[in-house]
Amino acid sequence: MRYIVCINHQEAAKDAADRTAILAALERQLHRGDKALVGNTGFRRFLKTVGDGHFAIDRSKADEDARFDGVFVLRTNTYLNPLAAMLRYKQLWAVEQTFRTAKHLLATRPIFHKLDETIRGHVFCSFLALVLKAELEARIAALGQNGSWPASSPTFDALTETQVEQDGKRFLLRSTPRIAAGLALRAAAVALPPTVQAIAEH
Repeated sequence: MRYIVCINHQEAAKDAADRTAILAALERQLHRGDKALVGNTGFRRFLKTVGDGHFAIDRSKADEDARFDGVFVLRTNTYLNPLAAMLRYKQLWAVEQTFRTAKHLLATRPIFHKLDETIRGHVFCSFLALVLKAELEARIAALGQNGSWPASSPTFDALTETQVEQDGKRFLLRSTPRIAAGLALRAAAVALPPTVQAIAEH
């Protein structure tokens, strides 16, 4: 068994910002009176007792807390190098997180099965949807853009075609895709039909 110490710089920035906010709130509270701080564990970890039951900010505790900003530890029995192991566990976490939110993310309704075949089919379709979601987001990232299925999905509803008739001729008018939908279509290499198409008469 190995232990790998990792750091997430985004989480480190968030941890630092959260601690700064707590210390600022502590300063304000101490000016108003410190009795209410006793039961607040978020505040209490940065306090020290001074005098007769009074509190003050313990800067050494804040400095000690800052040492662990964004730090997390992986326990693994793999033989991957530390970076590869961290990336694999991150992918595993992403898969688990997606499965937990899949029904909401993919807007699927509850389905109840009685046969093993339909259960396997349901699991397969759910997994295929997650694979396609991951592939789309990877392709968007390959374009150097930020995008996701939750951001793209609602914008496809606004992509429509309308049939109109003028001077005895019929046309299809396509709406302009919203930014997120256009990015997803470009990443998937899907070409949209022309904005205006004549409908051939039979």
